[in-house]
Amino acid sequence: MAKQAIGILETKGLISLIEASDAALKAADIKMTGWEKIGSGLVTGFFTGDVAAVKAGLDAAASAASNLGTVSAVQVIPRPHDDLAKLGSWLG
Repeated sequence: MAKQAIGILETKGLISLIEASDAALKAADIKMTGWEKIGSGLVTGFFTGDVAAVKAGLDAAASAASNLGTVSAVQVIPRPHDDLAKLGSWLG
């Protein structure tokens, strides 16, 4: 089976991340694997699924979050290296 893609969304404020995560999970067949408080109001959500689904979910998430606040970053990693799992349990 192919590796799952990783999607990362960083927003300013927890409410924006919650709204974005809801939109992402409703828009595509993806799983939210966790979130982290970064500091200075920044929070980051992590998602996994197939590449197209993660891209579609994060597009919907970024749109929803930008209606409430600021989207700092959106990134999709299509085939993450196995060593990335060492960074945190949120990588699925």
